[in-house]
Amino acid sequence: MNRAALRYAKAALSLAKQQNKQEKINQDMQLIDQTISDSKELQSFLNDPTFKAEEKLKTINAVFGDKIDAVTKGIIKLLIQNKRLNLLPFVAKQYQNLYKKSQNVASAVVTSAVPLTNTLKDKILQKIKKETNKDVSLENVIDDTIIGGFVLQIGDKQIDASVSGKLNNLSRKFQKTEK
Repeated sequence: MNRAALRYAKAALSLAKQQNKQEKINQDMQLIDQTISDSKELQSFLNDPTFKAEEKLKTINAVFGDKIDAVTKGIIKLLIQNKRLNLLPFVAKQYQNLYKKSQNVASAVVTSAVPLTNTLKDKILQKIKKETNKDVSLENVIDDTIIGGFVLQIGDKQIDASVSGKLNNLSRKFQKTEK
């Protein structure tokens, strides 16, 4: 499913570049991604094969209306025509990733037990910029199960400096010594 979404996202980025609308389409994809993530009903609707293409198009137009560009609407129509509208959230995410790469922006996710302060976010951003030589978009995910510390993910690299991670490592070491 992700390979198909990636192909649609690449085509969307190519079309957006031709029309010099990469930033606008990225904003549209962020809106689509957020709206779908926030609505279980919309997620179910997109995945329900019993609704006809016309109904889906009307609903999408009602939800997004004039908030999205004609290029984005064209991508959605293409997904509907190809009976692949269920890929829309994945296409939106893939487009955002491709756009960030094209702009030399690294994506980083910091998972912490409590929200990061602006000062700490700035320090993390500066450190990542220095290490990657890229601009960075930083997302803070709150997960109280990590107890304290943080987990930093940049692309396929992960740094686990969480209390729960340290406890899990300690537990594994004890289990190895018992054997």
